[in-house]
Amino acid sequence: MKKICRILTVLLTLALMVTTSAFAQQGWPDEITFGVIPVASSRNMSDSFGNLVQHLEKEIGVKVKLQMAGDYAGVITGMQHKHVDVAYLGPKSYCEAAKRANAEALVVEMDQNGVAGYHGYIITKAGSGLKNMADLKGKTWAFTDPHSTSGTLVPTIYFNKIKINPENYFGRVIYSGSHEASILSVKAGKVDGASTNDLDFERGLGSHWTKDDFNIIWKSDLIPGAPMAVRKDLPSSLKKAIQKAFLSYSDKGGLEKLKISGYKLADDSLYDGIRELIRMKKALKAAQK
Repeated sequence: MKKICRILTVLLTLALMVTTSAFAQQGWPDEITFGVIPVASSRNMSDSFGNLVQHLEKEIGVKVKLQMAGDYAGVITGMQHKHVDVAYLGPKSYCEAAKRANAEALVVEMDQNGVAGYHGYIITKAGSGLKNMADLKGKTWAFTDPHSTSGTLVPTIYFNKIKINPENYFGRVIYSGSHEASILSVKAGKVDGASTNDLDFERGLGSHWTKDDFNIIWKSDLIPGAPMAVRKDLPSSLKKAIQKAFLSYSDKGGLEKLKISGYKLADDSLYDGIRELIRMKKALKAAQK
C-alpha cells in the first residue's frame, strides 16, 4: 500500500511539473486579473460574476482575481498599465481601451434571447407625472459614467437629435457612477430622470426594484453587446484558452445572475458604429464651446 502511495505521489508531482513547465513555456502567468466596470455595487458584482470566475479558473488552470473598479476609467487605466489582463467593458469603454490600453475583444455577451446587444432606457419614477422628455425640463438628471455607452454616450446623441443641451435643459446634471445607482436614485426620488439600459434594469428586477417602480419613457435602437476583452500582449495560447472558456460557459444559475444566455465570438469591427458616435459626441462638445 505504501509503495502504491509513493508511486501516486511521484506521478502527481511529475504531472504538476509538466503542467507548470507547459505554462512556463507558453509564458502564462500564475494569476490573471479580471477587471469589471462598476455597473452595480461591489457586492452585487461579486455575486454576479463569482460563478463565471470559478469557471474560468477551472477551464484555463490559472487563478483568476476578480477586481471591481471604482469607475469605468479605472478598468481602462488598469489594463493600460498591465494591472488588468481580462476586462468586462461596455462598448464605449472597450473602444477607449482598444485605443489606449491595447485591448482586444474576444467574446460578446448575448441577452437572454440570444441577441448580442441591448437597448438604452430613459426612466422616471412611477407616479411622478414625468412621462416624456418635456416633463423633465428643469428637473434633476443622472448620467452614469462618462465612459458609459447607454448611460451617457447614446442618450447624449439622442438629446442632440431632439435639440436638447443637457446642461441647459435640466436643472441639475449628475453622474451616478453606475447603472444600479442611477436606477435606485430614480426609485428613491433623488433624481427625476436617468439613462440606463434594459440589461442592467433586468439584473435588478425582483431584488432591488420592480417594473412598476418606473416609467420607461424612451428606448434606444440596438446597441452592440458588451465585450470581454484581453490585452493583446498576452500569450496567444492564453488568449485562445480564455476565449474558449467564455464560449463554453453554460451554467444556468450563473447566466441567470448575469441576465444573459452566454457568449459568442466578437470582432473589433462590431464596435465601429460606437466609434462613430464617439466622434459625433466630440464634435458636439467642440461646437458648444
